[in-house]
Amino acid sequence: MNQKHQSLTARVGDRDLHIESGKYAKLADGEEILTCRMVDRPLRPLFPKGYYFDTQVIAILLSTDGLNDPDILAINGASAALMVSDIPWAGPVAGVRVARLQGKFVANPTHPEIAESDLDLVYVGTEHEALMIEGSGKELPEAEFKAALEFAHQAIQPIIKIQKELAASCGKPKRQPALMLVKDELLEIAYQVAGTRIEAAIYQPSKVARYQAVEALREEVKAKILEKFPTATAFEISQAFDYLQKKAFRTSILDKNKRCDGRPADQVRNLSGEVGFLPRAHGSSLFARGETQAVCLATLGPLEEAQEIDAYTGGESTKRFILHYNFPPFSVGETGRFGGQNRREIGHGALAERSLEPVIPSAAEFGYALRVTSEVMESNGSTSMASVCGGTLALLDAGVPLKAPVAGISVGLVTEYDNQGTKLLRHQLLTDIIGSEDHFGDMDFKTRLVCSSGREARPSRASALKPALK
Repeated sequence: MNQKHQSLTARVGDRDLHIESGKYAKLADGEEILTCRMVDRPLRPLFPKGYYFDTQVIAILLSTDGLNDPDILAINGASAALMVSDIPWAGPVAGVRVARLQGKFVANPTHPEIAESDLDLVYVGTEHEALMIEGSGKELPEAEFKAALEFAHQAIQPIIKIQKELAASCGKPKRQPALMLVKDELLEIAYQVAGTRIEAAIYQPSKVARYQAVEALREEVKAKILEKFPTATAFEISQAFDYLQKKAFRTSILDKNKRCDGRPADQVRNLSGEVGFLPRAHGSSLFARGETQAVCLATLGPLEEAQEIDAYTGGESTKRFILHYNFPPFSVGETGRFGGQNRREIGHGALAERSLEPVIPSAAEFGYALRVTSEVMESNGSTSMASVCGGTLALLDAGVPLKAPVAGISVGLVTEYDNQGTKLLRHQLLTDIIGSEDHFGDMDFKTRLVCSSGREARPSRASALKPALK
């Protein structure tokens, strides 16, 4: 028995059985949850509008060679499963991981190759469009990053082709479910009650004032609809009002270049920062961007306290730098369960962690294990990027000699297509989006500089990401 790491190796027949506990934890790095999120994001936008049926895709890892990360296989397998099923879905999609070794791009690199690469990019797309991008690079030039996207898109084409062939040979006929679309008669009442006042409600300077004005209108619409249609459900009423709200939001941005909080499309909200305000912490910072605020704490420890994980799919078995992200319900003015980290918190923490990791000095240069915690105090858009900025400040306050500071924002996108939904007529990029712009827009495009970038599209169609990539 190894007391330090709490591991035990026993001979069972002709094989060694290795058991680990304590600091070792199967889910210590959240790998399964991060993979699930990576699979979910490109699948979700391609279900039909109005499709609200419970649908579950389960990827089970049955075997691993320790050299290849199974997350890409999970994405492609999930797409193939939906293609041959009777579930309506506008796939296929395909994913690929791209590395750059000695100036050349490599598709689906092994763990040792990723360790030597200056790029780790996961790309998922349809046959013609980009759908999701996630990754980081070591200060990769913009031209090289764009070339990596083109390389990735070509690399997924054989996977798209074989999925189509598979569906043609053994796919089930697609079912025709009853879609839950906005009812015209309810939408007409919503327009009559709030059509001329919805913009004034949406465009308030603060989140709280905006919420109060919108909810007051929502109650008026609800009362009027129930007066005429007493059997209308809460979901149907919400659908009608949300449709009205979304249309007003998008039309105002495209026609008037007017955002909810009055900013121009390319303006970042007011910034503020403070360091060293917690005297007993090794490093502390308070970073605010508009109504988004995060307190970040940096702690240093000996290298022996690096997190050790069960890397059963290969790759690194220790993490010397860790970033944890906590999003309490009070940060958005709500009550709720408060305990262990949920899927979103694990995902956002990993996003901020991979943004800062490339600028952390090596163990030879700075012989410490490091942990940053980001405690979100207030949220109105892109708390993960606030964690990157606040994390940088906290690490610097702790005396960590970062290779360079890192900052991040989230960029949104609003698009308009022709009646057939095939030709993009116009679009508008939004710098530093707030919560409602995230909700009603077509994309949440998180970019971190100096060294890391990650983009996530949540559009009604995959091609919404194309203008941003240009």
